[in-house]
Amino acid sequence: MSFVSRRTLLRVLAAPMYLPVSLAGQVRTHRAPKSLDPSAVTENWTSFLGPTFNAVSSETRLSRVLPPPIVWEFPTGSGYASPVIFNGRLVYLHRVGDEEIVECLASETGAVYWRYRYSTLYEDRYGYNNGPRASPIIDEQDGRVYTIGAEGILHAIELETGRVIWRKALREEYSVSQEFFGTSSTPVIEGGLLIVNVGAPGGPTVVGFSLETGDEVWRAGDRWGASYASPVPATIHGERRVFVFAGGESQPPSGGLLVLNPVDGEIDFEFPWRSRTYESVNASCPVVFDNNVFISASYRTGGALLGVSPDFQYTLNWTTPEFALHFNTPIYEDGYLYGFDGRNMGDASLACLDVANGEIVWRASPEWTESFEVNGQQQEQRMGTARGSLLAADGDFLCLGELGHLLWLRLGPSGFEEISRVWLFAARESWNLPVLSHGLLYVTQNTRDLLTGAEPRLLCYDLRA
Repeated sequence: MSFVSRRTLLRVLAAPMYLPVSLAGQVRTHRAPKSLDPSAVTENWTSFLGPTFNAVSSETRLSRVLPPPIVWEFPTGSGYASPVIFNGRLVYLHRVGDEEIVECLASETGAVYWRYRYSTLYEDRYGYNNGPRASPIIDEQDGRVYTIGAEGILHAIELETGRVIWRKALREEYSVSQEFFGTSSTPVIEGGLLIVNVGAPGGPTVVGFSLETGDEVWRAGDRWGASYASPVPATIHGERRVFVFAGGESQPPSGGLLVLNPVDGEIDFEFPWRSRTYESVNASCPVVFDNNVFISASYRTGGALLGVSPDFQYTLNWTTPEFALHFNTPIYEDGYLYGFDGRNMGDASLACLDVANGEIVWRASPEWTESFEVNGQQQEQRMGTARGSLLAADGDFLCLGELGHLLWLRLGPSGFEEISRVWLFAARESWNLPVLSHGLLYVTQNTRDLLTGAEPRLLCYDLRA
């Protein structure tokens, strides 16, 4: 067997590729999922980062055997959105040609209930794909799904029928520029409102919209633009608050954390936290726990832990340059944060941080030898998770690596243990957090598989034990 240079392989996998999109619009069914164990805990996944907005799932009775059986796959266009699921309906937003498409599929079979299309002219100025970045969000109370595209087109759609209830062009209405990567922050539903990090020049930074009509109810903030992190609602000192990690394209770069009341948009406090590098982003979502909030940014910035007092003022507990997350959101568990530190594919590492003092407990770069075939020749290569993402579930952690590897990991302050691993697809830009609902795992393949040629897909896998 011959060995490919690690640098050469990573360069091939990371290089921008402009490939034709073939969208059949029809699901490919592989098998029916197993029956759920009667004792299994299951849940809907109606928002980015899940129902508790922290990438922690309450699901149980999940299989650790990899590869998991594939249930169905659906050919997609371009984008970086994750799907959302409610009562057997899955909604996914992507782009094909000059249209953004909202798909509503049956979550267990992939069959199409409805699809809604609208035109878009967005072009990524850095050569990444031109699809939508923000994930949909479903309101379980009103039976609607809300989507926002790369150009800031916001829709409220009836989940059952696909009927558009209202539409807003936020970029035009609030004079928001395209910024580095277009509109990327997923809205959040809280306090009977749709809360959006709009990021208009000179304000508002955040807007609360009526779910019923789309009318503006309140606005908050006047100095920071829209970031690539999504607002996170949480209960702190017994009251609901929304944590917005803002900061878009600006010169000089500016941004930080806003903590606000979702009822009226009143800001409790603002905490500046942003790289001094012009071409930089705030993209990792805030993590709220035990009346504290952790934020982190890459580009030589690092992390900060703020303690929030009962009168909703903050104390800066500590900062660290050693835990700088680019676009993944860390997971808090039992006094520790786990996440992938590092800006680039080659310098990323999985780290455990002690929230008591901000010190790194351990750091590792999970690696292994992968065997594959190229032009009829068997090859071997050392590979790893790179800038992965984590999802806590059933007492362990699911990890999706940047190049399409799926792993079950056991993480604790003493280190990490690999339980099982599989290479789902040899595709770069595997940056979307997987979605877990009713024992099924949904993974997006954002670029063409370089080994099999498979085009971008949304894949459903069976994790039912």
